Amino acid sequence: MSGHSLTSSRRHTRLGVFVVTAFWLLVLVPLSAASAPYAAMVMDARSGEILHSENADTRLHPASLTKMMTLYIVFEAVENGEIGLDDPVRISRHAASEPPSKLGLRAGQTIRLRYLIRAAAVKSANDAATALAEAIEGSEARFARRMNRTARAMGMSRTTFRNAHGLTENGHLSTAHDMTILGRHVFYDYPDYYNLFSRISANTGMGKVYHTNRKLLRAYRGADGIKTGYTRAAGFNLVASAERGGERVIATVFGGRSTRTRNARVKELLDLGFRAAPSRVALRTPPRPPYMGRIGSGNAPGAFGRKVRLTAAAAVRKSLRPRARPLPEPPVIIADKAGIEKALNAARIETAKADPVKPAARPADLVREASKSNDTPRIVTRLSTSGGRNWGINVGRYGSRYQARKVLLATALNEITTLDGALRKVSQSKDGYDANFMGLTREKADLACRRLQAKKITCFMIHPGDGA
Repeated sequence: MSGHSLTSSRRHTRLGVFVVTAFWLLVLVPLSAASAPYAAMVMDARSGEILHSENADTRLHPASLTKMMTLYIVFEAVENGEIGLDDPVRISRHAASEPPSKLGLRAGQTIRLRYLIRAAAVKSANDAATALAEAIEGSEARFARRMNRTARAMGMSRTTFRNAHGLTENGHLSTAHDMTILGRHVFYDYPDYYNLFSRISANTGMGKVYHTNRKLLRAYRGADGIKTGYTRAAGFNLVASAERGGERVIATVFGGRSTRTRNARVKELLDLGFRAAPSRVALRTPPRPPYMGRIGSGNAPGAFGRKVRLTAAAAVRKSLRPRARPLPEPPVIIADKAGIEKALNAARIETAKADPVKPAARPADLVREASKSNDTPRIVTRLSTSGGRNWGINVGRYGSRYQARKVLLATALNEITTLDGALRKVSQSKDGYDANFMGLTREKADLACRRLQAKKITCFMIHPGDGA
């Protein structure tokens, strides 16, 4: 073989190696790693204060961060009686044909709504997200209109949704700032559902699925959500929330180059947030968007060809009621053990010193209604002067009366605004001692429970006549 032929052969060999190497680089390294713009935001979830921002108002592809809004609207629909968690959802051909990540739903099958919620929140399944949209609004297009309406009500001014799953579509755009706002609303508006975003795995009725961000959840102390996202156009996105010592921080990243580098960056941003956030700050929860019902007619046929089911509770929630006057937010007070003990001892001393209260003597001129005439006795009623303060809340059941009192005092100090003037009451039952606050209006009891639940404190409302 001539020298020229040998040189040509070697050139062709090197060219072939280069082509093969370039091909595998495209396979192994997503195109987004080099092209997706970077953006980030860090927010103190308690006050809404922005602690860090970089390119945060640039409209970018949100990818599966979109599913936060999809699930938010599903939670809203369940709460207001549009659909039930155990209602069967029939899967359309459109939903079943969505590309991965997916649960593997088949056209024509039925599955309970709660399983679709788990699949969308934990596995980020696109077919489940589309099925949820069609179950709530009848079509994904109408559901997207509802997503945009809700986004505007939240103040997400630079977001436009086109679908329920987040796959790249013309005009489907958001920002790191808007997605941070959305993540904060998910946490405060639906605390009972928020645990879904921290589950490492979940049963979907079609097998177990695993969280798309379980590595960060396991590796970062205090991390408990919220949502990952990836497409070639978006890169590796993440909205993460973590809580440490009563402080809660939300960090958002758009355009990560890989899962590993994105998670590393989010850890850095969360650390930055905890360093920058004050240890004590007044809690200012975001105003919850008003419930506006379904797009179009409030009783339009749903995905199952039936009228929307409205429960009695939902009807009460939809009725017009005057809004409570906003109260100033108090500074957060953290009561230590020594302070609680001191307050309890002082209360015992004051109680011991106090003179026993004797009932006032009955006036001499007071006679029974029945004795005024020979007529049949009449039932005399009086109007309540309590102003409707016959509701209460329960903050747990404990093994001793003393322990229940300590919890009541600590809770009262931490939630002064709504519990000011409430009666602290310990009720004994066969299972322990219930710590209750009584003498609240319905609105105050509801607000107190929502605020306490947002702080991860167990709370449920006590209805009038429940025998607290």
